[in-house]
Amino acid sequence: MSEPRLTSEFWVQAYLARLRLADIPAFVTSKGDLTAGAVLIKLNTLDGQACCYQRSFDLVSGERAWIVLSEGQEAIVDDAIAKQCSFDPDLWVIEIEDRSGRHLLDELGLA
Repeated sequence: MSEPRLTSEFWVQAYLARLRLADIPAFVTSKGDLTAGAVLIKLNTLDGQACCYQRSFDLVSGERAWIVLSEGQEAIVDDAIAKQCSFDPDLWVIEIEDRSGRHLLDELGLA
């Protein structure tokens, strides 16, 4: 029996609440499918650099993990995100602005 999945909208709202509690500014820049849209996390360190994370599924272990989709100059990361959005109109994009590079994706319940 498979484990029940959270809707994308519920996960996004919970994640944004967790970021707010840690005083990390974040906002949704692209609202995807409420039920099953994939989520990209853009971390903007406000120095011209950024990193975009996507959720990946390891077929061998069965684990889900956040991996880097793109990193470097913010414009390059934005281009990678725009390309993904052109392939998947149901995609959610959350942008975090944190000079320290905090994203909380490695914390319990989000990792």
